[in-house]
Amino acid sequence: MIRVPKSRPSGGDPVEPENRMDTMTAILDAINGVLWHQNVLFVLLAVGVLFTIWSGFSQYRALTHGTAVIRGKYDNKADPGAINHFQALSTALSATVGLGNIGGVAVAVSLGGPGAVFWMWVVGLVGMALKTTEVTMSMLYRDTSDPENPKGGPMWVAKRGFAKMGLGWLGTIVGGIFCVTLIISTITGGNMFQAWNVADITATYFPSVPREAVGIVLALLVGMVIIGGIKRIGAVAGRLVPFMCGLYLLAAAFVLVKNIDQVPSMLGMIVKGAFSPIEAQGAFLGGTFGYAFLWGMKRALFSNEAGQGSAPIAHSAAKTKEPVREGIVSGLEPFIDTIVVCTLTALVILSSGAWNRESAAKFDATPTIVAVGEPLANGNRLWVPDTTTLPRKTPEAERNSSAWRPNDRLFVLVHGELDSRTGRDVHRIGGKVVEPRAGELAIVWTEPYEGPVAPRPDGPDLHLNLMGASLTGYAFDRVTPGMGMVIVTLACWLFALSTMISWSYYGEQGVIFLLGKGFVLPYKFVYCLLIIISTLPFITTDKQLDDWTALGTGVMLFANIPIMLIFGAQAMRAYHDYVRRLKSGELDRAAHAPPPIADVIEGKDVR
Repeated sequence: MIRVPKSRPSGGDPVEPENRMDTMTAILDAINGVLWHQNVLFVLLAVGVLFTIWSGFSQYRALTHGTAVIRGKYDNKADPGAINHFQALSTALSATVGLGNIGGVAVAVSLGGPGAVFWMWVVGLVGMALKTTEVTMSMLYRDTSDPENPKGGPMWVAKRGFAKMGLGWLGTIVGGIFCVTLIISTITGGNMFQAWNVADITATYFPSVPREAVGIVLALLVGMVIIGGIKRIGAVAGRLVPFMCGLYLLAAAFVLVKNIDQVPSMLGMIVKGAFSPIEAQGAFLGGTFGYAFLWGMKRALFSNEAGQGSAPIAHSAAKTKEPVREGIVSGLEPFIDTIVVCTLTALVILSSGAWNRESAAKFDATPTIVAVGEPLANGNRLWVPDTTTLPRKTPEAERNSSAWRPNDRLFVLVHGELDSRTGRDVHRIGGKVVEPRAGELAIVWTEPYEGPVAPRPDGPDLHLNLMGASLTGYAFDRVTPGMGMVIVTLACWLFALSTMISWSYYGEQGVIFLLGKGFVLPYKFVYCLLIIISTLPFITTDKQLDDWTALGTGVMLFANIPIMLIFGAQAMRAYHDYVRRLKSGELDRAAHAPPPIADVIEGKDVR
């Protein structure tokens, strides 16, 4: 990372920067370049379409029969499992409906533009078929030797499925590889991304609260739940998920009602931006079709986890003797997560104007861009504005986001070489607010422009650099000042807690498969410790944030999709047999009247 450690007034010579080679970022970029190559995304999309057609559009069954199942109509105390269908869905949803719906959508829109939302919809729809397939597979191969604590997931599909073919050794290896990727994703997306975003949004609105304190509180709350195992996780998720989703959806609906006149044009922009470039405007740098496609796919897959193989681990704990029944229930997850919650977040960001927001302040004159440090090995130079004087925010910006505070992130726009990702020559030079002396604020430039010649400054405008959940909070604040502080901060805490709780269970099952139950307690301790570590401010840009989460999601997809293709035929045979019995009325003859909703939420109907 490049930073200017000292400040000088406007017009002075630039200060020599501290040049650090971020080796970890370079490594992550290289890995993610392979994991998220455009051809890989096309393959993933094709697999989703394959199972959509193969299942005869199982999305319809999820939305109709799936809702009847979670209502408790088919719950039976005698069936093997630990929790009912509703609690299994809530546990899986608590892992998917998280900061990806608040922070992840914001990253997708701010970098990929409105068109990214369209590709999130596509992933959400085909993801319903992917979820139905992968969960059905895991239910077919789950281990119910302990009926009160069943174990399942792609690792068990691989181990037991290959064993049936006489290739048990291969199943153990493939299952082990999946568990390694599962633990990587648990650490990055299921833990780090969640904790970091909570610390960031809390620091944005409550700068006096230390980030470390946020991490400690999160770790204690998560620890108190995960010590109790899947039954306590299911009980907490069953109560928490409906409350947090309802609260957030009501707040988003309020914003959209206030901006209802803009919603039709925003929907049109989403569809248009999915297939044609979006021009740079305000804080948005512009985006090509490929860039919108990439970000829509990445953030939707991270958010709803379709094809990752994580959700089957939670669903495998459901009380049922019908594997397909739980598979159909799981198809509801991408619909709720992506089609409903992610769409509302995107529309709030778009309709409020937060995605292409105007400048937050203006310099007295357009800064000159100057070189700092020595030339790099490749012949390029690093370029930053020649001023570190911080201009005051505009009255409108102060109304929406308060006055400048230390650690606020900002950027200026410059014109340089063509960026193939955006199709434009527009780039950012980023910095943050520092306080070199008491009561005096200045700018330290931490993200210079790299190139052979100086870029041309775009003008005197200085923009807020809002990442992840902070951008969503800002969008709410633009509509009703203070709303983001209350609603988004509270939603981030609830969403992150629920996600970290569920993902801790996923990682636990991976540890058990690889190392045995004796390592569960040390794993839980390390998991909580990582929550605290993740709240430290070592991630400073939205790209760095994406690098970590993309790694976890990508490696799991690479491990799980082959398992789905090998054993998917068995899931499809079981699915079509179940649908045949459903249509004939055979399954409904064993059904009963839905129990009281309170009993379903608390799991009393299966105790």
